[in-house]
Amino acid sequence: MTEVDDTGPAARVGFLLIPRFSMLPFAAAIEPLRAANRLSGRPLYAWRLYSSDGAPVQASNGIDVMPYEAISESTWPDLVIVCAGLGVQHFNEPRTLTWLRRQARRGTALGAISTGTHLLARARLLDGCRCTIHWENLPGLMEEFPDVHATGSVFEIDRGRLTCSGGTAALDMMLHFIATRHGDEFAARLSSQFIHDRVRTPGDRQLMAEQARLRVKSPRLGKAIYLMEANLETPLPTAEIARRTGVSSRQLERLFLKYRGVSPRRFYLELRLRRARLLLLQTGMSVLAVALASGFVSQSYFTKCYRECFGYTPTGERDRMA
Repeated sequence: MTEVDDTGPAARVGFLLIPRFSMLPFAAAIEPLRAANRLSGRPLYAWRLYSSDGAPVQASNGIDVMPYEAISESTWPDLVIVCAGLGVQHFNEPRTLTWLRRQARRGTALGAISTGTHLLARARLLDGCRCTIHWENLPGLMEEFPDVHATGSVFEIDRGRLTCSGGTAALDMMLHFIATRHGDEFAARLSSQFIHDRVRTPGDRQLMAEQARLRVKSPRLGKAIYLMEANLETPLPTAEIARRTGVSSRQLERLFLKYRGVSPRRFYLELRLRRARLLLLQTGMSVLAVALASGFVSQSYFTKCYRECFGYTPTGERDRMA
């Protein structure tokens, strides 16, 4: 066993399960706590599962998870982690949001895995704080909650708020949390228990699979796509992207045709349309606001491009997914 200098009571961690939560980050957040108890030989952590009404909660993979109890006024963990996943933008239960606000007023640390960040933001518990969320949900979070400082990192810890992007990032976040309480060496030993070579830090950015593949195939193409993704609301001219990438416009054209099968201009357009689609489905923004946020100068042109790309008008897309 590894000796840990901690003779105080076990830290209490509550996991609030939201319907259709993601199972992988949920398990990745709990397992380091279990392993910490085993490795230290003493109960450093205790955890309980909660739902809004005490009933089982179905994860996005269809597995029902039984909570210990419903949220209540007598429930005061040291840390509450909101576990969410698909469709969190439609979860707007006042009782749950009120409970989270009361936890915050009491001084409870609040965390979120995967899309749980969206729920903390809706409760106004992330205003002015650094936070992160899965990259697919980042545009919607930034547009709907401009007072939060969304970074796109794998995880963030800021003033009693712990958020992560989901998946295995929950493991990194919890290992980092444990390191702040019991030291880096202990956290490194825990990491090795999970065959986890390196504990990522808040400085590590989410790297989409597409970017990772392109960075290996063509670093310059990867840089060009990064510039496009960073400038969706005010698109850059192709010549400017080529200049910043260190190639000519003709070379950039060849790179996109070789690896993506389309011109840079077409790829950029489709990138902006995919962002617009996320905003349409994840926020209550008007179609015009979505168009402007995605770099289109008029709603009519945006509607035309959207229909050509997805087969529906923006309004039709929302109606179809309602």
